[in-house]
Amino acid sequence: MKSPAIHVKDLGLRFGEHVVFDKVSFTLPAGKWVSLLGASGVGKTSLIRILAGLMPPTSGTITTSDGKPIAGRLAWMGQKDLLYPWLTIRNNIALSARLTGRRSDHQRVDALLSQVGLEGYGDQRPAALSGGMRQRAALARTLYDDKPIVMMDEPFSALDTITRTRIQALAAELLHDRTVLLVTHDPMEACRLSHQLLVLASASGGIDDSHVLEGAPPRAPNDHYLLHSQAQLLQQLVRANA
Repeated sequence: MKSPAIHVKDLGLRFGEHVVFDKVSFTLPAGKWVSLLGASGVGKTSLIRILAGLMPPTSGTITTSDGKPIAGRLAWMGQKDLLYPWLTIRNNIALSARLTGRRSDHQRVDALLSQVGLEGYGDQRPAALSGGMRQRAALARTLYDDKPIVMMDEPFSALDTITRTRIQALAAELLHDRTVLLVTHDPMEACRLSHQLLVLASASGGIDDSHVLEGAPPRAPNDHYLLHSQAQLLQQLVRANA
């Protein structure tokens, strides 16, 4: 599996006279983790939904470094775990196989349960799991089809601090070498997990892709470089939405 870079050029979205964003251009580097931040209402969720093929843009182009379409190579993870309450955790993880009429890969499900620390819970239903465990199950479901591109819309925001820190580290480990785009409101989360940051401003402000981070995620929460990067990002967010 080789993860492609994704090139976005002059992307625009408007609803009637209302411009959400216009002429937004950036690149998601191949096999790297990029976080997208910005004030509420600037269009972050709309932007990631466009990249995922869930809604059309008004203008602009999206291409990949290998020339192949994104469709069919993408895994999605959202804020809610969206586990089906009537299915076992095992069947939730292999849901894509069920939906496409394929036979579930039981060995892969078992391996993923082990990777996310849910051994022994495969035959439980979601109601028996804590919020953090459910989100680990959702991460396993995201990984089941082994897609090279992963898009995540605030997947950890509802978790308590300790659980969130642990699942961030787990996601960084398991999504290594994939092309990942994460929408988040949390500067520390973005700086902890990312190779690069994107800051989306108001419609006239465009996007700032100048913040490239050194080293490999996940960074320790008390890492001096992380704390310095977080301070820089906060200033960037203030400037972008001044």
